[in-house]
Amino acid sequence: MSTTMTKRPDGKVHLTLERSTGFTLDCEFKIPARGITVLFGPSGCGKTTVLRSIAGLERANGRVDVGGVCWQDDEADLFVPTYERNLGYVFQEASLFEHLSVRGNLNFGLKRMKDASAKADGEKRLQEAMRLLGIEHLLTRAVSELSGGERQRVAIARALVMQPDVILMDEPLAALDWERKQEILPWLERLRDELNVPILYVTHSTEEMLRLGDYLVCFETGRILREGPLEEVVPFMRWGDASEGSAVVLTGHIRSHHKDWHTTDVALMGFPEDESLELPEVEGKNEGDRVRVRIMATDVSVARQKAEESTIRNIWPATIAEIEDVTPSHRMLHLDVSGARILSRVTTHAVEAMGLKEGEFVYAQVKAGAVVI
Repeated sequence: MSTTMTKRPDGKVHLTLERSTGFTLDCEFKIPARGITVLFGPSGCGKTTVLRSIAGLERANGRVDVGGVCWQDDEADLFVPTYERNLGYVFQEASLFEHLSVRGNLNFGLKRMKDASAKADGEKRLQEAMRLLGIEHLLTRAVSELSGGERQRVAIARALVMQPDVILMDEPLAALDWERKQEILPWLERLRDELNVPILYVTHSTEEMLRLGDYLVCFETGRILREGPLEEVVPFMRWGDASEGSAVVLTGHIRSHHKDWHTTDVALMGFPEDESLELPEVEGKNEGDRVRVRIMATDVSVARQKAEESTIRNIWPATIAEIEDVTPSHRMLHLDVSGARILSRVTTHAVEAMGLKEGEFVYAQVKAGAVVI
């Protein structure tokens, strides 16, 4: 589980499937060797079918290659059964053994391993898994005494101790209420940042996708609409009324907290030193901590002159890279800010009244209170 391990090659998946119900699946995408790859889309679009096919629990046609190990290749008449695929699977429900303690459930994962040398190193991996998931204090508890969030953390730890080549997570937060989700999300972020094992994460939750994903595969009715690094794909996604939910995701680190104003300054990756992002106070984060911010297109406006006195705290020089028609009443401005893409959803009337053109220099105005961590 150490991040110092030799880097594995990216995985590759190509699957096709036809069901008597009329549903067809035809997808091809890569699995980066590290980080969280999110399979995102509405219910019934084929995400879980893909995950189950990668695990060998469902038979689709094609090829599955994970970290340089081929689990399925129909052309070569190869199909590795599930029990021989070195993977960890975390379902919507934690699926723990009720008659065992937390330690008993974790030890069960170790007992399933066939590799003697891996078993010998099991206690070390168990300790590391407990540290990553923050469950050291739960070891002696019965499963019935755990909250929903604690159960899922134990289930993930059990998958980790088996030293899998990939971890498959099928909507692991779907059965949890809002509070339990907020409890477990930071631990999933920690896995993403520290683990040297790729994670394939199925969800239809926009919040989970934006907060956890490194690489994004967008599904719709058995097909892939778009795939790539999260920051590159999100600006092209549309939610709500054609563009209402459009957003960008940027990465940065906490520069400082201002207790008098209850605000936080974030230094964004690639931005000039003097172009920090001011937000409402971000709790639970220290200076230097990595953060991810979401900026909604509806919360960005543009101006030709920089306002000297304004309630808008974030005003950045920008260039209009593209003006996109999204509805008869609205346009989407694609703004280049220090090489980063920012979206601004404005009315067609405003664009025409100002005479805005592609390539024009403007100022992007981002509301501090509208930016979500």
